[in-house]
Amino acid sequence: MDDLLTRLRAGLPAEALLTDPDVTASYARDMASFCAAGTPAVVVLPRTVEQVQHVMRTATELRVPVVPQGARTGLSGGANASEGCIVLSLVKMDRILEINPVDRIAVVEPGVVNAVLSRAVAEHGLYYPPDPSSWETCTIGGNIGTASGGLCCVKYGVTAEYVLGLDVVLADGRLLTTGRRTAKGVAGYDLTRLFVGSEGSLGIVVGAVLALRPQPPAQLALAAEFPSAAAACEAVCAIMERGHTPSLLELMDRTTVQAVNRLAHMGLPDTTEALLLCAFDTLDPAADLAAVGELCTAAGATEVVPAADTAESELLLQARRLSLTALETIKTATMIDDVCVPRTKLAAMLDGTSAIAEKYDLTIGVCVHAGDGNTHPVVCFDHADEDESRRARESFDEIMALGLALGGTITGEHGVGVLKKEWLARELGPVGLELQRGIKHTFDPLGLLNPGKLF
Repeated sequence: MDDLLTRLRAGLPAEALLTDPDVTASYARDMASFCAAGTPAVVVLPRTVEQVQHVMRTATELRVPVVPQGARTGLSGGANASEGCIVLSLVKMDRILEINPVDRIAVVEPGVVNAVLSRAVAEHGLYYPPDPSSWETCTIGGNIGTASGGLCCVKYGVTAEYVLGLDVVLADGRLLTTGRRTAKGVAGYDLTRLFVGSEGSLGIVVGAVLALRPQPPAQLALAAEFPSAAAACEAVCAIMERGHTPSLLELMDRTTVQAVNRLAHMGLPDTTEALLLCAFDTLDPAADLAAVGELCTAAGATEVVPAADTAESELLLQARRLSLTALETIKTATMIDDVCVPRTKLAAMLDGTSAIAEKYDLTIGVCVHAGDGNTHPVVCFDHADEDESRRARESFDEIMALGLALGGTITGEHGVGVLKKEWLARELGPVGLELQRGIKHTFDPLGLLNPGKLF
């Protein structure tokens, strides 16, 4: 320990090192339940690429594991500390280095907060679409680490589609630059995409070139109430089949709607079994909403309420944004699943989740990025109740098994981390797992980068 601190201090300013056990303990974990976390030996908060390189060279020389972190808003334990590790928190590397309206790119450091970047590029008439629910606090580096998504994915896609190039410090301290600044480029293997979603297991992202889009028009939304989740899912399939491209298409089940009602007194009917929210940012959103409203009615919607303007749209969408906060008030703890299935299987996923909740005598609310099939079943339980905690964990696993059985994936945007690594092996299969472990060994032969995650 003394040797580690001595070597780190040789290349870092005093303020970049945190050693007080009470302080370092606060960096031990992200927001996931049921994920083990160790005690960090030290927390380092670098401000430069050179400082990150010094940390990695020191870690390699002394064979000390390194756990990279952003804002720790993750939900899979991917940022949890390993015992005796260096926690490498990148939140101080928070500069927007360039915004280029002609090339439509931004060059940023990993600690830039998503919402800060979004507002900065908006001043240039540009748009950075990825918008995780924690966008006011989560960082671009963390978004890249988990390949995160958000409410806009149905039209604009996920983080991976906006990362053009990266600067990455490798396990031995070398600096690798991948990708490009150009609109096109196919030179060599796509190492950029390999790092996106790798959860800090292949290298430390210290810079990113991000693609931007022109700022779209303000969106208009509608809310449609349904007597069953199956009817709402039928409407989702009809909307997509008819070729509509909404900027947002979200679904909330009865449990979620009722929780939001109790929290925010939004006046949603207690008889609503599913609430579908749809928005368009087209040149004529009212016409698009009218067409979608007809499809909802044909699918069995009991009421369709289009917004008259952007202010009313924001009121409608507030219900979805409050979903997780509202569900967290039901019990003392939550487990948030992240299973993505084909749109055609959404009804089966929701019905199956409801059956799992009944089987385990638990409250499980589901909110869904319906446009891309990404479901978020939220298991509510009392963490002080040992039996209920056990049932919560078992139900969580059954939900993932259901998703795989329906042709889906165990994670659409939250990542694997500690929470789902057993399930990753099941999804990949033995050949896929062997190849992925081989890639990990190529980049990190000593196994120092975020050990115990993914595999």
